[in-house]
Amino acid sequence: GKLRNAERTNSSVVDMRTIGRGVLGSIGGLALQAAIVIAVLSTSAAPIVRSIIRKKSSIRTICNNFLAATLIQLQPTSILVRKGKGAEMNRRRTLLLLSAALAFAVLPLQGQQPGTPRQGGQAPATADPYANNPNAGTVKFPLAAPAGKDSGAIDHALPGGVNEGRIDEKTWKYGHTFDAPPNNEIWNPVKVKMMRGEKITGGTVFASSDPSTYCAMANAGYDFIWTEMQHNSRDWDNVAKMWQACPHAKAIPGVRVAYADEREIQHAMDAGALVIVVPTVRTVEEGKAARDWTYFPPLGKRSQGGGAAFSPEFWGSVPGGYRNTINDNVVLIEMIETIGGAAQAYEIAEIPGVAAVFAASGDLGNFSGYKQGEPDYERLINVVHDAALAAGKRLCGPFAWRDRPDFTCFQAGSETAAIARGVAAELGNLKDTQGKPEVGPYAPRK
Repeated sequence: GKLRNAERTNSSVVDMRTIGRGVLGSIGGLALQAAIVIAVLSTSAAPIVRSIIRKKSSIRTICNNFLAATLIQLQPTSILVRKGKGAEMNRRRTLLLLSAALAFAVLPLQGQQPGTPRQGGQAPATADPYANNPNAGTVKFPLAAPAGKDSGAIDHALPGGVNEGRIDEKTWKYGHTFDAPPNNEIWNPVKVKMMRGEKITGGTVFASSDPSTYCAMANAGYDFIWTEMQHNSRDWDNVAKMWQACPHAKAIPGVRVAYADEREIQHAMDAGALVIVVPTVRTVEEGKAARDWTYFPPLGKRSQGGGAAFSPEFWGSVPGGYRNTINDNVVLIEMIETIGGAAQAYEIAEIPGVAAVFAASGDLGNFSGYKQGEPDYERLINVVHDAALAAGKRLCGPFAWRDRPDFTCFQAGSETAAIARGVAAELGNLKDTQGKPEVGPYAPRK
């Protein structure tokens, strides 16, 4: 009896050791599978995720393979004990084969491009204008020039073409591909108010690059945000991050660019700006340049290169589409700040596409040598006023001039000034009632 008890004890010890090895082997097998899957997926995660979304059959196969391997690893440990070492080796070989099958099931998905069309031949929505050939290698080009030969297209129209004779930018008849839909309504709330003659106000984000500060200003009650880029050193990446934090806030994104420059205005428009303020417009030529980079053809010369503005998160899903309607919705404000600008204010205000002219209170004093209230200063302000009225455009100025005749759009104070005003309004008579110790840095100065 003692001998049989000892044998059972020894057998139990062996069983427990084998069970322990089986459990550790199962955990190790799962870790090996996970490592293989992560290694495969990490090489091209984004295309795989998109492909899995489109290919439900593939995801079923992957899940089935993974489930089969997992079940083998998690089978009752007692069975593994009874099978012995030979069965354990077979189990490990099966595990490796199933892991390899899983890897090969995932790998083909990496070859799928994100532009693969959905059912019905429709490509997925994208802000990338170059994702327009989802079936590469199958598209025909019946009007393409013959291979290796001069087609003569510089002088001759193709069959069915509208523009005859030699290509000339001045006489080119622009097509209708990008026309706005008939009777398409304005979707920019600032443009709606301007068309009604109502007053609009832009709150200035001058120094901060913090998205939370921008969003607080954008939801404070202004019509648009005047993101300062003329007198601030932030870059366009900072601006984009702020605007993307709350693209549909109460106040639409606007910006004062540094100059009537293609690079500046292109960055602003592609990032999603709906109000463009251009400073120190000195001549009609500068005013037209600002218009050209703000508007798409045929009114302007803005390049179509994609950007956040085209995405559904911003304006990509507006009625009529962003490309076809932005020319009717963007608001371009040109600032008259110099003596030369005032001398050409009438011509600048008449430029097609300019929605308003801004009488710059600070720089008209800076460039003239006079201050507000003096006759020569006030004359310059009145010139800008008269030019806006003559051209039928809106007249803008600082918020302090909101009661000045015919001024209907304004630049309000900065985020720091808004914080100070907000705190003062919140505290009321408790403002500036700090304690006054007799000693230390907060003690009254004697």
